[in-house]
Amino acid sequence: MDAQLLTFIFVGISFSLYIGIAIWSRAKSTSDFYIADKGVNPVANGMATAADWMSAASFISMAGLISFLGKDGSVYLMGWTGGYVLLALLLAPYLRKFGQYTVPDFIGTRYYSDAARLVAVLCLIFISFTYIAGQMRGVGIVFSRFLEVDIELGVIIGMGIVFFYAVLGGMKGITYTQVAQYCVLIFAYMVPAIFISILITNNPIPQLGFGDQINGSSVYLLDKLDQLHLELGFDPYTSNSKSSIDVFFITAALMFGTAGLPHVIVRFFTVPKVSDARKSAGYALVFIALLYTTAPAVSAFARVNFIESVQEVNYDEAPNWFKNWEQIGLIAWTDKNDDGKINYSSGTALKGAKPNYNDKMGAYGQRLVTNENDLSNPNEVYIDRDIMVLANPEIAKLPNWVIALVAAGALAAALSTAAGLLLVISASISHDLMKKTLMPNINDRQELLFARTAAAVAIIVAGLFGIYPPGFVAQVVAFAFGLAASTIFPVLFFGIFYKRLNKEGAIAGMLSGLIVTSSYIIFFKFINPELNTDENWIFGISPEGFGFLGMFINFGIAIFVSAFFKAPPQRVYDLVEDIRKP
Repeated sequence: MDAQLLTFIFVGISFSLYIGIAIWSRAKSTSDFYIADKGVNPVANGMATAADWMSAASFISMAGLISFLGKDGSVYLMGWTGGYVLLALLLAPYLRKFGQYTVPDFIGTRYYSDAARLVAVLCLIFISFTYIAGQMRGVGIVFSRFLEVDIELGVIIGMGIVFFYAVLGGMKGITYTQVAQYCVLIFAYMVPAIFISILITNNPIPQLGFGDQINGSSVYLLDKLDQLHLELGFDPYTSNSKSSIDVFFITAALMFGTAGLPHVIVRFFTVPKVSDARKSAGYALVFIALLYTTAPAVSAFARVNFIESVQEVNYDEAPNWFKNWEQIGLIAWTDKNDDGKINYSSGTALKGAKPNYNDKMGAYGQRLVTNENDLSNPNEVYIDRDIMVLANPEIAKLPNWVIALVAAGALAAALSTAAGLLLVISASISHDLMKKTLMPNINDRQELLFARTAAAVAIIVAGLFGIYPPGFVAQVVAFAFGLAASTIFPVLFFGIFYKRLNKEGAIAGMLSGLIVTSSYIIFFKFINPELNTDENWIFGISPEGFGFLGMFINFGIAIFVSAFFKAPPQRVYDLVEDIRKP
């Protein structure tokens, strides 16, 4: 069977599984819909948390980033996994002891303020939709490349599946669907990694193959990559090009941002006991580590295979995978020296190359708008980083069923996170905005109706992100972690460990973190991108890492403002004291 037919079969089976689980575990109450009635086993919750966290960014993009950035890409591994340690130690058990439904619920109750609750809702909705845009990009790439389905139809299919199990099942349905999705995505990630590790290093363990010798040679894999990079004009693969302070701040922003992400935190509200929240975080870290420790190996394997399979090859004899991805606009070749050969090296292949989001022929609208050569360098190849994991099995000439498995795994990663984010948006609107603020007298059944309606509307908006993606999707990723670190994490941390912080301090801190961090990112990412260099950054901190500094600004403003207003009421002191008890 060819890869496309196998992909249809694998995707069809996985989608049928997700729908079946949703029917079996449909929500019957708001407790079911928001937190699965606090009845999820810690091991199952750990798997669901891993699936919720390991989005299309982890499955598709992370290895691609490391593949091109080399050692600099390690900030994503350290930051994203380190955030779970913070979450397990500082937040998860205490928020579970609080015993409510949402993160804004904790903020509104702890700081005895609807204004604080609404600021938290605003931040969470923005963060969540930023992530959903990335998930829909992943769905679009997979459908257009492997199923040869029009992008609009592919996104609509993905919307339909998420709509079914998110709206029908709520958190209960999403949880058990995410358990299945974790099994699919981790199997899909590990199988090709093991195959390729054996082919390149004869070591069946990718994590060890990453540091092993290449088959039939005494040269180590990383030494080979360094050599190839130097020959092609790149920095050595194992060298650092970022400054130490920027690496530190990016890693810290990712860590504290992870600990403040709403769709991750809410997972710890679903377990029966406080101790189970810690166990869930531990299990999640183990399940996530399977993929995250494999990613550097996948990145290195893909980089070596890509360079060696195209370099100095006649374009007429280029491998099928190269032309398949070229047809949908995620690879482009221009013959600068008219020799008919593919020449890949450092530098930009096409002058002014950028995505054209109105081009219906390209996958996710990625076809390049110009073929004007950039003659300042010899590079003739444009390649989208997001294709490295998806194309890796094709480049390595693995069996068609492995290619189909990777496609199913990528969809599982994208849809699992999209569902978790949609539930956060739904709960924030129905519970925090409607029930707790605007319409406090609605009953449980009405609130559940609002929750399902909000989820349905959010899915439609998410689908529009996939069909008509904003041109700045890649840039606004910095917002998600920066805002989570500089707005949500500080008020959660202070809410647990600093009783004296009052509502005025919390609101001032969140707003200051929001304004300062977003202003910095907007200035360098949107207003003056030509100034986005380390010479112009404050203290050499890039926009991706500024959220960590924004977090300390939040801390400082919150403490300062709190000193000028009266202390929280006694009930707040009692609440904080209670959630600190085991």
